[in-house]
Amino acid sequence: VETTSRLAQWRIDNLASCTYRKSDPFKIGKWNWHLSLEKNRVLYVKLYPEISNLTRDNPPIASFIIRVVCSVGDRKTLTHPEIKNKKLKNEDFVWAIEVPLTGKFIIDVEFLDLKTESGDSGEPCSIWAEGLTQKRSNATALVSLGRMLTEGIHTDIMINVSDGSIGAHRAILAARSPVFRSMFSHDLKEKELSTINISDMSIDACQAFLNYIYGNIGHEEFLTNRLALLHAADKYDISDLKDACHESLLEDIDAKNVLERLQNASLYQLPRLKTSCMRYLVKFGKIYDIQDDFNAFLLSADRDLIAEIFHEVLNAW
Repeated sequence: VETTSRLAQWRIDNLASCTYRKSDPFKIGKWNWHLSLEKNRVLYVKLYPEISNLTRDNPPIASFIIRVVCSVGDRKTLTHPEIKNKKLKNEDFVWAIEVPLTGKFIIDVEFLDLKTESGDSGEPCSIWAEGLTQKRSNATALVSLGRMLTEGIHTDIMINVSDGSIGAHRAILAARSPVFRSMFSHDLKEKELSTINISDMSIDACQAFLNYIYGNIGHEEFLTNRLALLHAADKYDISDLKDACHESLLEDIDAKNVLERLQNASLYQLPRLKTSCMRYLVKFGKIYDIQDDFNAFLLSADRDLIAEIFHEVLNAW
């Protein structure tokens, strides 16, 4: 098979002597591919990546046009409708051609795009220049933003927390939070004094909060500060951070944290977290395993939340 960066051509001299033929592997993108022909009552053309750990774990998502061109005479061409964003693991693309073909012909595959699922977001990303350029640009921008924060490059606002202070940048805070934008747009003391006082946040939690805003937070740092980040996300109206905290808090509910999570679910209006905590306590019967903690919880919890819990218990009974 002859190839360029996005085009593969397999020349067939004569198919009359056999009913099946498979091409040698050819490389397009980062995958090895095969074409095959099977002649029965109709002619089947197949395109598939070579089986490997790469294709099993992260199969290519291909957009392509495939043609069969008679290479003698009037060069009659049969063209399959364009394939868009098809995930190919094995023989996932089969083209049945009912027109009889004789003599020499060419199978021509023009790859329009090849994508692979991103490990970070799961969104398919093109392996070619347009996708890579955007990915590299995003990565470089995040590194630069992180350096602006960690190295204090041209900071113009000081955030005072309960046990320290951190420098930051008005423009970035304003771009990420409508609450910060409002602070800096109106004649408030934050605008005049170039300081923000957040007395209900520790220096570690504030650092994690800023690291998230600047795209520089680590996984362990996020897990350690989830509840503080949830509070900050709600207070400063950063919906994506609130959603991230909500999703994460759903993942590891246990007897030690279920009551705290239930309280936070009610406080910050997180319906899925509330439902999951209720099911854990009532449907799975864990409420009996933490009776002392639950009795203490009832002394301080919101009355409406207590009513909801007892409603769940009554339904279960």
